Amino acid sequence: MKSLRIAIRPNAELMAPEGNLAVAATGVDRHLILGGSVLDGTETTISYVEGAAEDVEPILESAPTVDEYDITPTDGGCFVYCRQELSESALTLFDAFFQDTIVVVPPYECRSDGSIRMTVVGSPSEVQAVLEEFPDAVDVDVLRVGDTVGGPASELSERQREAVAVAWDCGYYDVPRDRGIEAVAADLDCAVSTASDLLRRAESRLVANALDVRR
Repeated sequence: MKSLRIAIRPNAELMAPEGNLAVAATGVDRHLILGGSVLDGTETTISYVEGAAEDVEPILESAPTVDEYDITPTDGGCFVYCRQELSESALTLFDAFFQDTIVVVPPYECRSDGSIRMTVVGSPSEVQAVLEEFPDAVDVDVLRVGDTVGGPASELSERQREAVAVAWDCGYYDVPRDRGIEAVAADLDCAVSTASDLLRRAESRLVANALDVRR
């Protein structure tokens, strides 16, 4: 099994404005598609949008392809249920994922730069096939290749996870900091230099995953 973290950038023909509310709606920071399905040319999704409902509703209300929507405001954002008709060209975007072993792991993160970031999991050959099957109208960047899909923490070694957990429990990450690296080393029963190295390597991996950058 291989996992692939990618950023795709469909052009305007493939992605209607309501498909990425982080681009279409002023004041929206991120549009997270939590799950959805496509049946008979209709896409149904549930999303969380980091932005005000009053910024989102005009976009959905005016979109000719949107058949139905419902917005539930929350602190700092809103949940959006949406059903919309997809064009023939937009449907070609999904063809790349129609491989026997492929699973696309939600959420899909739509960003204000027009990119959609997602994790694809499957056999090595079919993960590669996903990249080859995207239409020419889609730019694809490979952000990360791995063997795990359990999130950033699953990519840490057992000792690194232990060091981060000890540091958290002892107050190393408190603001202001309660205890220093010496306390972490004492709890881990190792040298200060060893504890520092474990935390730096773990933090480097976690930050790289949070920023979706290669390391």
